[in-house]
Amino acid sequence: MVKLGTIIVVDDNKGVLTAVQMLLKNYFEKVITLSSPITLPSILHEEKPSIILLDMNFTSGINTGNEGLYWLNEIKRLNPQLPVVLFTAYADIDLAVRGIKEGASDFIVKPWDNQKLIEVLQNAASPEKKNKKRDKKEEELKTSSMYWGNSDAMKYLRILIEKVAITDANILITGENGTGKEMLAQEIHALSRRNKQPMVAVDMGAITDSLFESELFGHVKGSFTDAHADREGKFEAANNGSLFLDEIGNLPFYQQAKLLTAIQRRSIVRVGSNKEIPINIRLISATNKNLEEMVKKEEFREDLLYRINTIHVEIPPLRNRKEDIVPLAEKFIERFCKQYDKQPLLLNTAAKERLTQHPWYGNIRELEHAIEKAVIISDDDVIPAEIFPLSTKTEILEKDVSTLEEMEIKMIQKALNSCKGNLSAVAAQLGITRQTLYNKMKKFGL
Repeated sequence: MVKLGTIIVVDDNKGVLTAVQMLLKNYFEKVITLSSPITLPSILHEEKPSIILLDMNFTSGINTGNEGLYWLNEIKRLNPQLPVVLFTAYADIDLAVRGIKEGASDFIVKPWDNQKLIEVLQNAASPEKKNKKRDKKEEELKTSSMYWGNSDAMKYLRILIEKVAITDANILITGENGTGKEMLAQEIHALSRRNKQPMVAVDMGAITDSLFESELFGHVKGSFTDAHADREGKFEAANNGSLFLDEIGNLPFYQQAKLLTAIQRRSIVRVGSNKEIPINIRLISATNKNLEEMVKKEEFREDLLYRINTIHVEIPPLRNRKEDIVPLAEKFIERFCKQYDKQPLLLNTAAKERLTQHPWYGNIRELEHAIEKAVIISDDDVIPAEIFPLSTKTEILEKDVSTLEEMEIKMIQKALNSCKGNLSAVAAQLGITRQTLYNKMKKFGL
């Protein structure tokens, strides 16, 4: 095995330095360890390192990670081409991602996996390996159903997801309706070490109170009327894979304790049984609600929020990443042309402008529906702007309605406002079931 050149490891924990030095001496010709970055500038003048492994925190009691970012910038000022890999803990992942934007090559999360640490350092220190790995990753992403886009916000999100997906950390995805939270959950699962096992999705807003425990934990024969056979729940179905709890903010407060117990104990008990069944899942949750505000209002358990929120990622609304709208629309056009056996279609300049300027309160789901309709009714090989009669929610609420769909949107939005978002009260006011209300809200992007 050919060893790489010199590596400098900077960490204030002597135990970490010793362990890393023992590990890396077989892969690097020289391993220099420093318990403080103060002497880094002088050592960079004396040595010609191939790479630096830099901790994010050095001052006792201070865990902001700002020291690591400061010294990253100092290293880049002295030697812009020198690769720097950041050493961080879960709590500092957001800062580490910021570090990558400021010039770091990669980051490693403590406690680290030895093989992963070696692989990251070798790839960062060897441009040929790094480029080869990047090309392979780009090829994998081409086959992915997830569209990341070109906006800075989505680039940041992609870096974070690629880092945390390979761990088993619980992830909470937030964002407005229609932003693609379930698709992101599928991408996380696909990038994880559990991707050979199933990802089971549960719409928490669609489960009736009476079937909550049976759906999630299963039941045994005879435990209630119509329980004619034993049935496994979603937790068991997702064992060794991923469990995706969509719209977790819609879970009633009194049911949240049951979910928390299962997550904490890593086991479930089927309805009608006393036997505990161990479960091994990676939990991914999603909501369009502000759970921290719900905690303050005592509508969501704080301890449950901590359990599901090891890593929090937020998908920005489509109107905040306008540069992604047209490329995303073109992907939808390609897909629907194939689906409906139509000739390839193009957007003209005016159509692109109209799509870009529309606020898309229903986000990607609304854009998808608009493009599907356009593809179906288009007769030419170019889609004109006039084919998109787009209206904002405000315009619909203020004008006289002319279609049944507009009337439904106006009535639901008015009820949501008057009931302050209480879905049970909204459903009762409109005279429909909570499930029907929920389905219509998803359809209209409310």
